[in-house]
Amino acid sequence: MKVGGVVRGDIDGFFGLFIDNLLQLMLIAVLLEKVCGMPSDIVFGRILPGAALSILFGNMFYAWQARKLAVKTGRTDVTALPYGINTVSLIAYVFLIIAPIYFETKNPTIAWQAGLFACLASAVLECVGAFFGDWVRRHTPRAALLSSLAGIAITFISMGFVFQIFAMPAIALVPALLVIIVYGGQIKLPLGLPGGFIAVALGVAAGWILRWFGYPYFQPLQAPYQFTIHIPKTTFSDMFVFLVNGQGWKYFSVIFPMALFNVVGSLQNLESAEAAGDRYDTRSSLLVNGLGSIVAACLGNPFPTTIYIGHPGWKAMGARWAYSILNGGVITMLCLIGGVNLVLKIVPIDVMIGILLWIGLIITAQAFQEVPRKHSVAVAIGLMPALAAWALLLIETALRKAGSSLYIAAPKFGGDLYVYGIISLSQGFMLTGMILSAMMVFVIERQFLRAALWTVTAAVLSFFGVIHAYVITPAGAQNKFGFGAARAFSLAYLIASILLVALHYYSRGGESERTGIIA
Repeated sequence: MKVGGVVRGDIDGFFGLFIDNLLQLMLIAVLLEKVCGMPSDIVFGRILPGAALSILFGNMFYAWQARKLAVKTGRTDVTALPYGINTVSLIAYVFLIIAPIYFETKNPTIAWQAGLFACLASAVLECVGAFFGDWVRRHTPRAALLSSLAGIAITFISMGFVFQIFAMPAIALVPALLVIIVYGGQIKLPLGLPGGFIAVALGVAAGWILRWFGYPYFQPLQAPYQFTIHIPKTTFSDMFVFLVNGQGWKYFSVIFPMALFNVVGSLQNLESAEAAGDRYDTRSSLLVNGLGSIVAACLGNPFPTTIYIGHPGWKAMGARWAYSILNGGVITMLCLIGGVNLVLKIVPIDVMIGILLWIGLIITAQAFQEVPRKHSVAVAIGLMPALAAWALLLIETALRKAGSSLYIAAPKFGGDLYVYGIISLSQGFMLTGMILSAMMVFVIERQFLRAALWTVTAAVLSFFGVIHAYVITPAGAQNKFGFGAARAFSLAYLIASILLVALHYYSRGGESERTGIIA
């Protein structure tokens, strides 16, 4: 079969994925400069070019993968897996690794080197996880893989952006509503115009028109743009500084959960893609996922790249495989010429986020639609840990803006907010959501022994601190690894597993009695 080139949906998909990637790059620039004091030559000369080439690497592979699947199956509706920098990993690496080292040493170069080591270590762990990912995928219920993904979608993606939209209704609300109306109603615009492009164009026009009339809804960046070609450079010596001096190992309390987060998140995204109709090989997808982060670290980018959340959304837009190539190419060009700031001088960021809101809504809806109806409660319980993680982010952000910190304020909350419960549920939240959801699926199906295995898994992970264990430091809540790190949770899950085993034998006895009566 002859596979076509760029289709109209690829343009919409490109805008959505490009905006998502652009937002991450903007966050990198703002957080590293304002929070970590990194000079522009590191941010724009080393980090962003390295990020661009790692994004290009992944986008090219997943586009090729999708085209190969289209040729193999004879289908023309195959959509490539989206790929980019993960928002949660970005925030975690900035505030739990790079910023603490900068505050301790006041040396932005050392802080950057710590991030490079963390990215490399996480990437190696992801590559190892590629050889076990398919087994996990086969033995985990779909509700478990989709629910915590939906939790991230409705919180870190949708809610954060919907607040931003309603904070700036003059230029953001109409584009967001247009995206929801066009894609939600599957409406074709006149002349076949892509809805995402029209939405952004209307928002840009509104921003500039209001600005010309004296309304300050859009404030372009004031810093002048200078055209410069930034050539990525290898960073082997910088990357291994923390490996040699042994300092990097103490940050494995962040690195290891983030590596697990990326592996589990990628598995969930693969399951999400399969639920939407596109099944991709698990091992090769995860392996390239890890290799992309190795490319990132080697070229100076301390933030892991990963298979993105949102495949069903891009597919619903009509995107196929070319959107991935377009995204990788444009992102690379922008970063190599320092164009991120140039874009922000022309396009209000508020007008672009309606597309991301739609992606979050689609993923959340899919988690309920693509599982048996009776499993919907398993999806619902799997959302809760992500809600806790998001609530913790809001609390920490509010405290930081108020000049305080969780370290100072946590003892003052008392029973008003149960902040310690929020913290414990948020630690390892993707794994916790998956475990609770899987347990619920097997309980619903009366497979109590399999449900018990999941609670035993939770007990083991709690005991070693992979989930629920934490310590509050001046830098915020951090994971706490070690024997007996979360004993109370481990014991609770162990008791639950014993009860589930008892239910198994009780239900078997009841079934035998009913069978005997019938006989």
